[in-house]
Amino acid sequence: MPMGHTATAEAGSGGLTATEHRLANGLRVVLSEDHLTPVAAVCLWYDVGSRHEVEGRTGLAHLFEHLMFQGSRQVRGNGHFELVQGAGGSLNGTTSFERTNYFETMPAHQLELALWLEADRMGSLLAALDDESMENQRDVVKNERRQRYDNVPYGTAFERLTALAYPEGHPYHHTPIGSMADLDAATLDDARAFFRTYYAPNNAVLSVVGDIDPEQTLAWVEKYFGSIPSHDGKPAPRDGTLPDVIGEQLRQVVEEEVPARALMAAYRLPHDGTRACDAADLALTILGGGESSRLHNRLVRRDRTAVGAGFGLLRLAGAPSLGWLDVKTSAGVEVPEIETAVDEELARFAAEGPTAEEMERAQAQLEREWLDRLGTVAGRADELCRFAVLFGDPQLALTAVRRVLDVTADEVREVAAERLRPDNRAVLVYEPVKGADGDPTDSDDEEGTDQ
Repeated sequence: MPMGHTATAEAGSGGLTATEHRLANGLRVVLSEDHLTPVAAVCLWYDVGSRHEVEGRTGLAHLFEHLMFQGSRQVRGNGHFELVQGAGGSLNGTTSFERTNYFETMPAHQLELALWLEADRMGSLLAALDDESMENQRDVVKNERRQRYDNVPYGTAFERLTALAYPEGHPYHHTPIGSMADLDAATLDDARAFFRTYYAPNNAVLSVVGDIDPEQTLAWVEKYFGSIPSHDGKPAPRDGTLPDVIGEQLRQVVEEEVPARALMAAYRLPHDGTRACDAADLALTILGGGESSRLHNRLVRRDRTAVGAGFGLLRLAGAPSLGWLDVKTSAGVEVPEIETAVDEELARFAAEGPTAEEMERAQAQLEREWLDRLGTVAGRADELCRFAVLFGDPQLALTAVRRVLDVTADEVREVAAERLRPDNRAVLVYEPVKGADGDPTDSDDEEGTDQ
């Protein structure tokens, strides 16, 4: 099968470049040379996430991520892990609302092995997929749900707030972990159909970054991926469009064994890939991005009503992004006191906007985070895939920070005034379960979930 090249495109930032290619079967390939260290990163993004799932089969995208490590035609059982780690490499996979990705970082001379492994499971996973591997990974995912969501303090917050912020029937209403009932209901035939539909070369982007020879790398990609057939039956994802503002405050109180009261909220914000989303990112960084932020200074340092206060952005391309507020109260402090202070700070910010110093600090912080991501071969490979899959152009990864640095203080104030309002948020209030003596029960569990 001949390699169908697109015109090679190059864009740079800080000396970084990327070239784009396409195989005849539709696989998009992005290469970025970096000879600083003798390592190479392989990253494969499939354009499938929980937003592609249908009612009654939630969690299938995440379950399939696990099944991809259960063997393929030439790599049995746990062989993918064993071969990569035995060659001195590291690997993993993750699932989100919008994509599933798989990645390895290898010594440069082991790059061919990583490409062969990814191609073998893309091309032949169904040869190894059986009831035993299905049951095995179903149990693993259910146990992961227990450990990360159901049995840790505040563990269900992400799931609860997502369900509030996105209405019933919306493709982002459920999270990638899926429900226990749907995980139980998934069949081997469901998994096979899911693979045939989404795990095709024309639904994927492969990036290779690091100490590589581009010509040799492309030859290996053609050798191992070129004969995998494309698939044209993929349905379009359901429409994630929603009004800019929710229109009312949605609220839920949760009584659980948690170490402290908590106020969490999700605000509906602009889609990723827009200038308004970059402005929102700067607004949340100024308001709640670290110990120099306004909310930390007000609640933790000045009022001492909270032990922690953060405000971050969950960027989403196919639906409104979410501004994620998380405040843990100090002992004896009631949530309404916290909520009043938060609303005062947000109203003041919406009226006055950021200071020049706050803008400079926030832009520097986001620039540093961007440089950190592009500074490792694995981080750059992931960013190139992200911009290729979600926005059609991997080159945007190399210029993303310029767009953040172009945003003005007026734009930051404007997005805060339009979106960071009480009628545009879903609110979750955690109240500790009271013991027989009227005091909250103690809990030694660590806080947190990993999304």
